[in-house]
Amino acid sequence: MENNNLYMKQCLLLAVKGLGHVAPNPMVGCVIIHKGKVTGDGYHQQYGGPHAEVNAINSVADKSLLSESTLFVNLEPCSHRGKTPPCVDLLIEHKIKKVVIGCVDTNALVAGKGITKLKKAGIEVVLDVLKEECRELNKRFFTFHEKKRPYIILKWARTKDDFISKNQPFKKEENWITTEESKKLVHQWRGQEQAIMIGTNTAVLDNPELTVRLAGGKNPLRVVIDENLTIPFSNHIFSEETETLVFTSLNAQDRNHVSYSKTDFSKNILPHVMQVLHERKITSVIVEGGAHLLTSLIEDNLWDEARIFTGDKFFQSGLKSPLIKGKEISTGLFGGDELLVLKNISST
Repeated sequence: MENNNLYMKQCLLLAVKGLGHVAPNPMVGCVIIHKGKVTGDGYHQQYGGPHAEVNAINSVADKSLLSESTLFVNLEPCSHRGKTPPCVDLLIEHKIKKVVIGCVDTNALVAGKGITKLKKAGIEVVLDVLKEECRELNKRFFTFHEKKRPYIILKWARTKDDFISKNQPFKKEENWITTEESKKLVHQWRGQEQAIMIGTNTAVLDNPELTVRLAGGKNPLRVVIDENLTIPFSNHIFSEETETLVFTSLNAQDRNHVSYSKTDFSKNILPHVMQVLHERKITSVIVEGGAHLLTSLIEDNLWDEARIFTGDKFFQSGLKSPLIKGKEISTGLFGGDELLVLKNISST
């Protein structure tokens, strides 16, 4: 009998290799076992490319063994045709004996239909192996489909005396709190998410590039809230390195890499922002805005995860760090800075 947990953990280790490459699709890994030995494995490598099950089956040297094999996969195989054919059809075609699934796909296009089709074909199906771990891996995907918005990550740095910024005026380099190692980690995080968001003040005062230049990878969509279009177009966020989406109250003409979403600022705009991002199939956004934007998201309970650096500096006065409460996921040192990760267990 196969060690279900062991092989599902292998699926998860394979699946996470797709982080930053497969969104808005989920991260999926697949392992095929024949008589206690791994005969094939694979993972979803690129959005629009073959799914994990396809890559795993293609890696099996002797396809005649598939009818006597168990296939492990961390997410229910798809049953609909998207950019690729349904994976369940391939499993049925090869007469896979048994399929072990980590968790059900709650995307309305799948949502148990793949499992039903496998069972009707006479394939034994085992469900919910390491279910929580499998859902956690694809937290962005599940949030997108279940809450109809992106997975929202808040990120900021604070001093040891709990300030996020000095009082104006200040030089940008004087306002920097964390180490270069932490800065590189943040650039790595950016490459793992589909969008990055800031407000007007951060764009004007810091003139950030919001790219992954220190880590490599794909630049996220830059999302900026600018009610009256006060950010100069010479600002770095309008560079041609990647696309920028601006939420504004004014009428504005889209440019090659910059688009505008007219928004009613007389209302709370944050639900609207998240709705637009959802419509654009953005499954995750990391927010690197200032205290006002961060606090607004916290007060609206529109966040899923917070990553808070505490640098080895004291400002003595300035803008206080946002107040936040959540479940502590991890805490420790990184590059000389303290890094606290919180999870919102009651997000909307």
